[in-house]
Amino acid sequence: MNKSFWVFGYGSLLWNPGFEVAERRSALLRDFRRSFCMRSIHHRGTPERPGLVLALDRERGALCRGVALKSASVGAETALKRLRERELISYAYKEVIVSLELDDGQALEAITYVVDRQHSQYCEPLSLFRQASIIAEASGKRGTNRDYLRNTVAKFQELGICDNELAMLYELVEQRA
Repeated sequence: MNKSFWVFGYGSLLWNPGFEVAERRSALLRDFRRSFCMRSIHHRGTPERPGLVLALDRERGALCRGVALKSASVGAETALKRLRERELISYAYKEVIVSLELDDGQALEAITYVVDRQHSQYCEPLSLFRQASIIAEASGKRGTNRDYLRNTVAKFQELGICDNELAMLYELVEQRA
């Protein structure tokens, strides 16, 4: 299989997709919100001291700005396999196909990863202060939770994605440095 695929990036996939990206398109996903609602016990935390990572959570009327990432055709099968190994490491995410709205009015279908609310790693919304406390201290196999947040905020600024809650959270975490 050498057929490219689209993925909706809304967090770390924006700055670390893990596959060759042939095209990037600014995109909007309706009825999902981006939030730190998943405990990370592998990449940005441990089972003993979980971190927090961004996840998409269903919410009617919500809007999530991100980027549609198109894989290169050559090696697409391997790229999809690696993406699934990364995102489905504990099955706290569900892989789903969503319809994205592009800035030019076009729509496209993309793979994305949505939090499974029934999974033990799902956490109800936490206050920004509680999130900051966790993120400031957690670390896992892929590095610190603080770096995860820092890289995400930097990429959002570069792409012109406005997420005021994420910006406030970043400031709270940096105050703890």
